[in-house]
Amino acid sequence: MNDWTPETWLIAAGRNRTPGEPLNVAPVLASNFYLPDDRLYSRSDGTPTSDALEELLGGMENGKALSFASGMAAAAVILHRLPVGSSIAVPVDPYHGVAGIVNEGEAQGRWSVLRLDQADTPAWLDALQTCDLVWLETPENPLMTVADLPTICAAPRRDGTIVAVDSTFATSLNQQPLDLGADVVMHSATKFIGGHSDLLAGVLITRNDELLEEFRHRRLLYGATIGGMEAFLTIRGARTMALRMERAQQNAMELAMRLTRHPEISRVLYPGLPSHPTHAVAATFMTGFGAMMSFETTGAGERATDVCNRMELVNHATSLGGVETTMERRSVIPGQERIPPTLIRLSVGCEQVEDLWADFVQALTAS
Repeated sequence: MNDWTPETWLIAAGRNRTPGEPLNVAPVLASNFYLPDDRLYSRSDGTPTSDALEELLGGMENGKALSFASGMAAAAVILHRLPVGSSIAVPVDPYHGVAGIVNEGEAQGRWSVLRLDQADTPAWLDALQTCDLVWLETPENPLMTVADLPTICAAPRRDGTIVAVDSTFATSLNQQPLDLGADVVMHSATKFIGGHSDLLAGVLITRNDELLEEFRHRRLLYGATIGGMEAFLTIRGARTMALRMERAQQNAMELAMRLTRHPEISRVLYPGLPSHPTHAVAATFMTGFGAMMSFETTGAGERATDVCNRMELVNHATSLGGVETTMERRSVIPGQERIPPTLIRLSVGCEQVEDLWADFVQALTAS
């Protein structure tokens, strides 16, 4: 990352500094290129815009990045590299799209699956000796459990075992899994990197050149290359990620503390709170606790739905990571029925915190 801080890198990297060239890399909207050249076709080789995006995001973790059309496309490339007969360790409640791929492959007999409590570090250490892929998602969606990455990623593992970390919730500003010993980091750039709820994008970052080329080959086979406009928008969003995360994390901590004191809230799950079961672990290596939290209302599940529907400023919507605050009741998502029925996941945005709090007060009072 040169000698720049991450905050400066986000603003300065991925630019063409040739005299007379535009300050910002333009969206290259092309499917093919003049021959002869190393770049033949955007599906196989990307575009100059995606090159700039990969320089920007790879440098954030001192690795090499490969961009994708979505976070799910990036995740699928990791999972589908596994041959028949492989074994996978995943959290009990991974992102539902990842769970869908894992469950389908298990049902087809393609691989065996070990589902672990992300807080059970000894179980993950054992999995490093028996599994071909160890997939960590930390903080975990939606209970915000933080894995002990320093211990797990640095532990001895069986030859050939790959450790992959979905770091979407934390972002590269708050944790650096490759520095801790992970093999590959995945981000859904749709979320905090893009930051404006207007694009789909994903990225894999690694320091293993062999893995990088394998991912590149599979991206070509699956037609999962990011488009020129999406790459441009992802770069533009990433430029302000540090500023957005600073404000959103401040808001998240303040809201978490206030919600814990509200009589209509029975539980708040935010890694920044000392009451969170994995707060002590998170505090050892995370430089910030992110802008994601979950909380449970009192009453039945319908009460949680009423709260979501009564919000006037906070948006009742799925996905996360935008400048706007969003919330949703997670147990109604197919495959997440085991989540407590009153649990609401909250993606905290950059609004003024007093405006957000006033919205919570009126919704909780009226419901």
